[in-house]
Parts: sequence; structure tokens; C-alpha cells
Amino acid sequence: MILFRNALMAGVVAASLATPALALDRRVTIVNNTGFTMTNFYGSNKGTNSWEEDILGQDVLPSGSQVTINFHDGSGYCKFDFKAVFEDGDVLVRENVNVCEIGTFTYN
Repeated sequence: MILFRNALMAGVVAASLATPALALDRRVTIVNNTGFTMTNFYGSNKGTNSWEEDILGQDVLPSGSQVTINFHDGSGYCKFDFKAVFEDGDVLVRENVNVCEIGTFTYN
């Protein structure tokens, strides 16, 4: 009985420690203040080796605009790499962005 109770308590403690990580807000507002329209945006967690799909899809993000993106992908990762492509051909990559700690990411 004591072993069962200790195992049960260990499970409760582990579950309570895991819950905050799952509940972290991974929404980030991407702000484009570059003077150029953002045509593509990619955000891939550090556990993947590809850029995945263009988050903007058929949309663009004009300069002076913003979009809020939920990076919660079920992986549990907080660190993401961002890749923004602009109408003038510039590509800006930022690695290791902690989406659990920031609320806004601005391109200037």
C-alpha cells in the first residue's frame, strides 16, 4: 500500500510539473516595420530540419502591419527559428526565438 501511495504521489508531482510547460502561451505578434511587404513567413521548432509551410499562405504582411501567430504545434518546444521573405528579395533568418517568453517580434 505504501509503494502504491508513493507511486501515486510521484505521478501527481510529475503531472503538476508538466502542466505549466503545456500551458505556456506560444502566441507571438509578428510586426513588419521594414518598409517592404513580407511575402512569406516560416517558423519551425528546433526539433525539425525543415522550414515547414509558409504560415502566411496566400496572404502577405504589408509594412506597418502585424499578425498574431500561435506557435503551439503540440511538440512542447519553445525555441523556434523564424524566416521572413520580403518583396525585394531579402530573406531574414532569426534562430532560437523563445516563443514562450516573448509576445512580439518586430522586423525593422
